Amino acid sequence: MFVAPDPGRLRLRNATRAVIGVAAAVAVSELCGLSLTASITGGLAALLALFTVTDATVRDQRITTALLPIAGFPVLGIAATLHGITPARDAALLAVVFCGVYARRWGPRGHALGIFAFMNFFIAQFLHAVPAQLSELYTAVGLALFAAGATRFALWPIERHTPPAAAPPALPGSGLARPTTRQAFQATAASALALLVGQLLSEERWYWAVGTAWWIFVNTASRGETLVRGFRRVLGTVIGIAVGLLVAIPLHGAPALTAALVAVCVFGIFYTAAVSYSWMMLAVTVMASLLYGLLGVLNPSLLGLRLAETGVGALCAALAVALVLPVTTHATNDAWIQRALHCVHAATAEATARLAGDPKGDPAPYAAELELLLGRVRMALAPLMHPLAPFRARRARARQAIELLDECAREVRGLVSVAADPVASHDARLAAACWRVEVAVEALTAGDQGRRRMASVAGEMPKQDATESALVHLRGLEKALLELAMPLGSSQRPPLVRS
Repeated sequence: MFVAPDPGRLRLRNATRAVIGVAAAVAVSELCGLSLTASITGGLAALLALFTVTDATVRDQRITTALLPIAGFPVLGIAATLHGITPARDAALLAVVFCGVYARRWGPRGHALGIFAFMNFFIAQFLHAVPAQLSELYTAVGLALFAAGATRFALWPIERHTPPAAAPPALPGSGLARPTTRQAFQATAASALALLVGQLLSEERWYWAVGTAWWIFVNTASRGETLVRGFRRVLGTVIGIAVGLLVAIPLHGAPALTAALVAVCVFGIFYTAAVSYSWMMLAVTVMASLLYGLLGVLNPSLLGLRLAETGVGALCAALAVALVLPVTTHATNDAWIQRALHCVHAATAEATARLAGDPKGDPAPYAAELELLLGRVRMALAPLMHPLAPFRARRARARQAIELLDECAREVRGLVSVAADPVASHDARLAAACWRVEVAVEALTAGDQGRRRMASVAGEMPKQDATESALVHLRGLEKALLELAMPLGSSQRPPLVRS
């Protein structure tokens, strides 16, 4: 996590821009004479706008940013209006949870709007907003979104030159088997339980438990992923509370120092989000402690309550994924690995066509898609590779599978460059090697029998002339695919994935 690569320093630039955008949002609120509560609301709205809007094109990002008030304002109004009516407020919150998760079926835009809607309800509880404050809060959020948009699309348009990677399409399904539908029921069940237990712990700060349960379901697809995310959230919160005791409490809400440290936390949230969920949660927890200090309510017992509520939310999420429409880690592993292998097949087929002289053959798009799919495979296999995972042999096979799939991606990238070279075209040996790779992928995705057959014939592949770069890439791809037969299926132990 300390030496994670940052190609083009994209994470660094994005985190720095986020600090500027959030600071601009707060500054605009202060210059307009809005209250501290409104300024904090505006700063959090700007943070969410910069963090959650991840559409593939700048145009789509602008549209999603413009739509955020449509999702957030009604929820903020409902939350403030129902603040003192507990049964109605709780019912409204669960409805927002369900709709917010269900909206993820509409891709990055639905994902962003769902998060923004939920967080507006959460922020209203965090700040104890009441109807009399609504006009001021609406003004703050509107100004904040304008400031965030101006920073993102005018002042520092990073995405204009470096488009964000598109997320791979979600796993298919219908009815209750559809991931977004299943997760909507799971998240709602977890939130309902967290709400009940959280209110037993505190009638004022119960929302931390619900917030924990909600965020654990973001970007997870299986039982294992959800459990690992819950563990990491609790770990980050524990460390963040320790830091809060040492840093936030001694400040006593001093405005200048608190603002500077909040800026550091915002930077940490954006810089570590793609690397470590625990580190991101550390930054979030310290930021929350600093904001409580500004509001004049911070004390050690409040931080202890925050930890307890976080533990409740994580436990409720774990129970929900285990009991409500559960999906095993193995099922998710299988789905994503199969998709990655089929992408290897498609890239090789396109390369074969290009090498045979077809000008329409283009493996490059499939190579780009493979990179995205491998990111999702890593996420799916993360529970098996976690240090606390009890099955050491399965953990070793998961690590081996990731390494071999990464090798496949490297060889596919090399194959793309060779296929684009006109000198390498029309070589019968290259076309034959591409055909063998296709056969290997087909055998690998044919089930345990095909994988065992591949493992038994690993030494039968003819050696190629290593001096020719194209054949070197293809030989490496063949070798990696053959070796994948062992971690993906074994007659001796439970397979890493099931066909």
